[in-house]
Amino acid sequence: MSSRPPDTATVAEVVEDATTAPSMHNAQPWSFRFLRDSGVLQLRGDPSRTMPVEDPTNRALHLGCGAALLNLRVAATHAGWSAVTSLLPDPADPWLFASVDLSGPPGADEELALLHPAVRRRHTSRFPFTDEEIPEALMDGLRGAALLEGARLTFPHAWHVKSLLDLVHDAEGREALTPEVREEVARWTQTAEGSDATRPEGIPAEAFGPRQWGANAPVRDFAGRRAVPGRETAKFEKWPRLALLGTSTDHPMDWLRAGQAMERVLLQATQDGLVASLTSQALEWPELRWAVRDPSSAVGYVHMVIRLGYGPVGPATPRRPVGEVLDVV
Repeated sequence: MSSRPPDTATVAEVVEDATTAPSMHNAQPWSFRFLRDSGVLQLRGDPSRTMPVEDPTNRALHLGCGAALLNLRVAATHAGWSAVTSLLPDPADPWLFASVDLSGPPGADEELALLHPAVRRRHTSRFPFTDEEIPEALMDGLRGAALLEGARLTFPHAWHVKSLLDLVHDAEGREALTPEVREEVARWTQTAEGSDATRPEGIPAEAFGPRQWGANAPVRDFAGRRAVPGRETAKFEKWPRLALLGTSTDHPMDWLRAGQAMERVLLQATQDGLVASLTSQALEWPELRWAVRDPSSAVGYVHMVIRLGYGPVGPATPRRPVGEVLDVV
């Protein structure tokens, strides 16, 4: 561990790691500011990348920024810096989501630093998973990862998984009948491979995965009714292994904590040889979201449904260049 002061070049590397985080439709709704004199790295939400139809409260935007914050902490700790974090430090500036003080002596969170190899290996997989069971020990580790960030991860029983799948299908039907939602999704996706190779955000066609034969797995079909040249059809796992990530309250602070917990779970899963995809469709409709929660758990508000298992790793999706998201002052 080094106690050297933060330098701009390594800060840029830390931010580059941070931006590999998942976000709704890969909108990457974040920006960073490094204050050289104080050694503080600020994380801000980007109001130009909101989704007014699907995410009117900006809850999903906070989740994505929380995931980027977890990556930032992992990368900073790996680089030998402290990462003393304050969430929502200025009530007068609600888009300042976090400040991370890198100027102190190296921290002792070695478990966080050990997740660093997974930061760039983690990719969303919208491909079929096998029906292989996940060992209980791994699920316990994922539950612990969420707890470390102030959230809870639960694995619902089979009856509730069936209910969740019904809710996802309900949300899919609502989306198909709502032009405003379809237009918002289309804004952040492309349906032809390589059709917009220079676009640094959104979901490219090669990351859609195959179209499902049947509808067992809760994998969002970003193509909708649009044709995707060369896209195949495949059977997905019969019994998807789902996890619910949530908190006891539902405020911006909770959303940022949940985003960090989500990414810590995903990085731990990657280290454990698992792959994952994220499902939020049913959570985007208030009249469905309340039914997503597991009534047998203490989690009052679910922020993400995570599909976990064994299968092919998803492709990397584009990222905005560091120079576009990092300001050094």
